Amino acid sequence: MEENQSNQNNNSNNFNQPTERSSNYSNHFNQTPSNQQSQNNNFNQIGNQPNYNNTNYNNQNFRNANPNTTQAAYKAFQGNEKKQKSGGGAGFGKTVVLPFLCGVLGTVIVIGTCVSVPGIKDSIVRQLVSSNNSSNTSENDNNSALNLNTQLISLQDYSDTAVGVASKVQPSIVGITVEYSVNSIFYNNSATATAKGSGIIISEDGYILTNNHVVNSASSNSNSFYEIGKANKVTVKLYNDDTEYEGEIIGTDSETDLAVIKIVKDGLTAAELGDSDSIQVGEFVMAIGSPLGLDNSVTAGIVSAVNREVTDEDGNTYVAIQTDAAINSGNSGGALVNSKGQVIGVNTLKLSGDGVEGVGFAIPINSTKDIYEQLIEYNKVKRPYIGITGRDLDERTAEANNLVVGIYIQSIEEFSAAEKAGLKIGDVIIEADGQKITTVDELNEIKNQKEIGDTMTLTIYRDGEEREVTLTLQEQP
Repeated sequence: MEENQSNQNNNSNNFNQPTERSSNYSNHFNQTPSNQQSQNNNFNQIGNQPNYNNTNYNNQNFRNANPNTTQAAYKAFQGNEKKQKSGGGAGFGKTVVLPFLCGVLGTVIVIGTCVSVPGIKDSIVRQLVSSNNSSNTSENDNNSALNLNTQLISLQDYSDTAVGVASKVQPSIVGITVEYSVNSIFYNNSATATAKGSGIIISEDGYILTNNHVVNSASSNSNSFYEIGKANKVTVKLYNDDTEYEGEIIGTDSETDLAVIKIVKDGLTAAELGDSDSIQVGEFVMAIGSPLGLDNSVTAGIVSAVNREVTDEDGNTYVAIQTDAAINSGNSGGALVNSKGQVIGVNTLKLSGDGVEGVGFAIPINSTKDIYEQLIEYNKVKRPYIGITGRDLDERTAEANNLVVGIYIQSIEEFSAAEKAGLKIGDVIIEADGQKITTVDELNEIKNQKEIGDTMTLTIYRDGEEREVTLTLQEQP
């Protein structure tokens, strides 16, 4: 048996929404637009306002004014006009010509003095150049703003990238149809059911990477009314090829939700794998697969988040890439690719529920390499194994049962490393290799860093005392 990795008080991630596998997902969104109306009030103001822009004083204008004040104002205007005209040449010379000549003479003296001093001269030149540049910059900014407002922005480069990626990757993506046997309480004879998914060609000689839940739905789809067994038949459909190829399940791994199948055909186009550790939030991505039975469908989006911890309906936790590229039923096992046409993830899950849209997850491709290599070589993934089933104890449960916070051992596998080391049912594991632990996930994280045959020291609580137990990790059966 494997260690129980489910945690009743799992705090790794809580979306408050169910997470569904994208090979078994269906949902409809009803959106009701909210129409808002606004009312603009237009005010036309009409009043007796003076017109200060018109200074044409004539007899007709004054006659249209108040008769009691018109004649006096008009006479005053004529008198002022006569006074201004009778000022004579002497007054004009004193008030205008002489100050003007003095101003010109002073300006010449100041400019001559400044030009004769190098420091002042350079300063003046710099100010003139700076003023000219500022004027040019302002003019360029205005022109740029005008261009943005009046010219269309070309999306040709974006479109060319998407077309290039699709044409490169589509030959490496396959559609998968799986036939299952179903046993139900409603009928005596077993029936059959089918499911669809996607896969990624990883070698020219026919090895295909997909999700475990695509080819093995027994754990996620069985309930009290019916039971779905393992796949009876796997059929693979290649890009632009109507031939149905029978696939063989090479190996599956439920912990990582990965599987490898193989078809008998050479000369296939293997996908180019990218580096999922180097991706960035906001990076352009595309999802390619067979959603809802629509083979070779392509959707586009961005990387919404990296290193996102998500938990599926079976309690398995993954560190995934989050994307808003549309992922639907049938996309499971398909590829999430970057702008270079490199596979960076295996599309696996989608968050579902009312009001949820554009929240999908992919397993980083870097974390799949060791898994599918072992599945091809050994038909399984070799992992170190302790041989217990445990339950997390929080403070409340521990106090109620006179125990301590840690991992309560519920069962021990026969002939396992735990049994050989002397562990017993009822022991509480509180440390592993000197590190305080409180959950099964923390224990497995330390264990999985070791190799088969390595030793591991556990500190346990038994009968009110702490003691150390050293065990040798075995290969998981």
